Amino acid sequence: MIRKIFLGLLAAGLIGTQAHASHDAAHGPGTGSGSALSVRSAEDHAVPAVAPTPTAAVGKSSRRAHFAQAKASREARHVAHWVVDSGDNRNKPFVIVDKREAQVFVFDAQGKLRGASSALLGLAIGDHSVPGIGTKKMSTIRPEERTTPAGRFVANLDKNMKGDEMLWVDYDTAISMHRVATGNARERRVERLASPSPAERRISYGCINLPVKFYDKVLSPAFTGTDGIVYVLPETRSAREVFGSYDVEEAASLQAER
Repeated sequence: MIRKIFLGLLAAGLIGTQAHASHDAAHGPGTGSGSALSVRSAEDHAVPAVAPTPTAAVGKSSRRAHFAQAKASREARHVAHWVVDSGDNRNKPFVIVDKREAQVFVFDAQGKLRGASSALLGLAIGDHSVPGIGTKKMSTIRPEERTTPAGRFVANLDKNMKGDEMLWVDYDTAISMHRVATGNARERRVERLASPSPAERRISYGCINLPVKFYDKVLSPAFTGTDGIVYVLPETRSAREVFGSYDVEEAASLQAER
């Protein structure tokens, strides 16, 4: 089914040709059947084009994501509540990646938090990827090009060339979510994950590194047998610009006044 959807989108010109490189040599694309699908704007090659979502329908009770006791930024809560209220996740599990706080929140299809964790993200600040970054050799990627692109991505589990599982976020730019890479001891990635400073957790080539236990116990089970949506929050733009989101509280107040 995923292959049919992909071929249909490709034929319609809604997605580009898949890249064949990865930002992390140990986490390159494998031979699995799944590949992330993202719709791209002709003017913006890094942030998938998302049509603005209208505010909640009149008479519809607003719904919200459940963060339990997890600490989350205002922007992360804004997007998560909008996702649940609008149904933008299409009844699929979803993930909020808060780049400013270097955090990841995994929700089930109904918006109940399955778990939250610190994460390692792209070294450079920015919401766009350099054109063709997915086919570049790691040795040629400059520090300022090591960004984690913002946007809405349809993601699914796959395996890299070594047979290790990962969650493909954006195949064209070779962005995935995977267990923390420890091949370069000088980068101290495990130690950085434990740091309370978000700035310390900006080290990767763009991929989203997660603690091994969190990946195995939370992320992987959430996406097993299904695809889902990954929302990577912007850090140079607003969420409303990128996702066309609305404030659930504001929408509820407007409904009450009608």
